[in-house]
Amino acid sequence: MNVKKDFPIFKNNKSLIYFDNASTTQKPKCVIDKIIEYYTHYNANIHRGAYTIAEKATYEFEKARDAVAKFINANDEEIVFTKGTTESLNLIAYTLGRKFNKNDEIIISEMEHHSNILPWQMLKNNNGIKIRYIPVLDNGTLDMSKIDSLINTKTKLISIIHMSNVLGIINPIESIISKAKKYDIPIIIDAAQSISHQKIDVKTLGCDFLMFSGHKIMGPTGVGVLYINKKHNKTLDPFLRGGHMIKEVNKLSSSWNDPPWKFEAGTANIAQVLGLASAIDYFNKIGIINIKKHKNNLLEYLLLKIKTIEGIKIYGHQNKSGPIVSFNIDGCHPYDIAKLLDNYEICIRSGHHCAQLLMKTLKVNYTNRVSLYIYNTIDEIDFFIEKLNKVVRVLKK
Repeated sequence: MNVKKDFPIFKNNKSLIYFDNASTTQKPKCVIDKIIEYYTHYNANIHRGAYTIAEKATYEFEKARDAVAKFINANDEEIVFTKGTTESLNLIAYTLGRKFNKNDEIIISEMEHHSNILPWQMLKNNNGIKIRYIPVLDNGTLDMSKIDSLINTKTKLISIIHMSNVLGIINPIESIISKAKKYDIPIIIDAAQSISHQKIDVKTLGCDFLMFSGHKIMGPTGVGVLYINKKHNKTLDPFLRGGHMIKEVNKLSSSWNDPPWKFEAGTANIAQVLGLASAIDYFNKIGIINIKKHKNNLLEYLLLKIKTIEGIKIYGHQNKSGPIVSFNIDGCHPYDIAKLLDNYEICIRSGHHCAQLLMKTLKVNYTNRVSLYIYNTIDEIDFFIEKLNKVVRVLKK
C-alpha cells in the first residue's frame, strides 16, 4: 500500500519510522488542507451568523456530522462532537451516571484504558456505586465465563473497550452487548482503538453509547465522537452548559436545545471537526478491506520476525488481534530500548500505556509497544528488527 506520499510528515522526515499509531496517527495532506481551508476561506462561528461565511461554516460542520453518522451507520442526531474519547466517557458519567445511587454497580474490565476507569471511580467516591471487573486471563483475553456472575439486579451500566490499546486484542463485544440487552443494561463501547481498524455499525451492534477520538483515525487532535442511541439522547441532561445548547434562558430556569446540540455547549472545535470528516473520506477511499489486509500482513510479518529475538516475551496475540504488539526483553528496560531506537528515528512506545490495571494483571510495570498503520511497510519492520537486535546487544553488554 503506497500511501506514505500522502503524509507530509514523512516528506519532512524522510528517515522517520513511526510505530506509535495506537497513541496517535499521522495526518494526510487532505486533512491539513481542510483545516487551512476553513481558517483561510470561511472562518466564522457556526449556528449563529446569517452572513455568507458563517452559513458556509455551519453547512460544512453539519455535513461533517452527517459523514461521521454514515461512517458508523448512525443518525445525525445521535452524533455528538466532543474533545475525544476521554471527554465522551466523562459526559456519560456526569449525565447517566449522576442518576446512580449507593450500591448500584458498574461492570468494566481489567483491560480498560484509564479513561474508562477514572470516571467510574469518581461515581464510586461521590455516589457510593460499586465497580466490578471482568478479569483478564493469562493469555490476555477477557474471562467471558465470569460475566453472568457479575451481572445482577444492581448492575446499571457495562462499559468495555473494544480493542486493547496494549495487546491489540479485539473483545467479543457482540456477545457482551447481547448479555447486556438480556438484562436491559445500557452498554458503552470504547472504540478509540478499533475505529481505525475495522468496520463499526452501531445499529448492527445495538450498543447504547460508543465513542472514539479523531486523532486515532488520521484526524486532528481535539475532536472526538460520542454516539448516543436516540432512545437516550432526550432523557440525558447536558454535561456542559453555556452558549448554543439552550432554547430559552430565564432568570431562574432554562430549556435545552434539541439533541445533539444540547450536548455541544460553547464554540465547537470547528476546524478539527472538518478535518475529521476529511480523514474519514480519505479512509473510505482506501477502503476497509484494503486497510485490514495491509495491516494484517504487517502484523503477521512483525510477529514472525520479532519472535526470533532472544529473551523476548510478547503479551497477548492468543486470539483475534489488531496491529499492536507489546513486549519485554530480558535484561532490557523498555525505556532504554525506546530511547536507543530513537537514535535510528524509530518511534515506539514504552510505559504502562495508561493501562496500569492490565500491567498488574500481566505482572509487569511497563512494556514496549509497536503499533502499525497503513503507511508502515515491510521494509520498515526489517529495519526495526535489525536495529532492535543491535540495541539489545548494547544493553546486555
